[in-house]
Amino acid sequence: MKCLLCGKSLQTEITFTNLLCFKKEEELVCESCISSFESIGGNHCPSCFKKGLSTICQDCQFWCKKGVKVDHVALYSYNQAMKEYFSRYKFDGDYLLRKVFSEILQKELKKYKDYQIVIVPLSDERLKSRGFNQVEGLIKDTGLAYLDILVKKEVEASSSKNRSDRLLAEFPFLLKDGVKIPENILLFDDIYTTGTTLNRLKSMLLEAGCQNIKTFSLAR
Repeated sequence: MKCLLCGKSLQTEITFTNLLCFKKEEELVCESCISSFESIGGNHCPSCFKKGLSTICQDCQFWCKKGVKVDHVALYSYNQAMKEYFSRYKFDGDYLLRKVFSEILQKELKKYKDYQIVIVPLSDERLKSRGFNQVEGLIKDTGLAYLDILVKKEVEASSSKNRSDRLLAEFPFLLKDGVKIPENILLFDDIYTTGTTLNRLKSMLLEAGCQNIKTFSLAR
């Protein structure tokens, strides 16, 4: 088995339990590659997990003025290693890389047992060109149930916009026709930047009848 990120050969760990069950515990990523990702840790914005702060950040103050209470959790900072990961996963189409964070995502998302996971969709055009929804890929490999109740119109990619443009951009999301809105929702996306996508979706779903919404992303 080789590391999904660097291609280095990995040693398979064989435990007593796995021997009894005739199973092998296979690693997917080497220790060196995993250590290159930076966990956010305890020093972060209490509302959105922006790293290196102990008070509410400017983005969250913006949303507060808009009447949106930010309630977000992220696992990793968007450092160079994470940037390179998403470049390969999202833009180069290396779908196997969805497996890299499946174990930690499963562990963390199981804590939201009273919430139903709702994924952020791609537009039909983007899904066709990319071949997969990277957000759905991350969730699928955890084995956890999720809902796909949103649709997205094609607009200019957020990665091509500056911070102000992202905050003011036309909102491209809609609810699918005839869907039932869960009482408790955990909105899941891959990356949280300014919070525009998740927090505007949160407002839309609250207006549609959802009672409680939290948001979650792999990176911030």
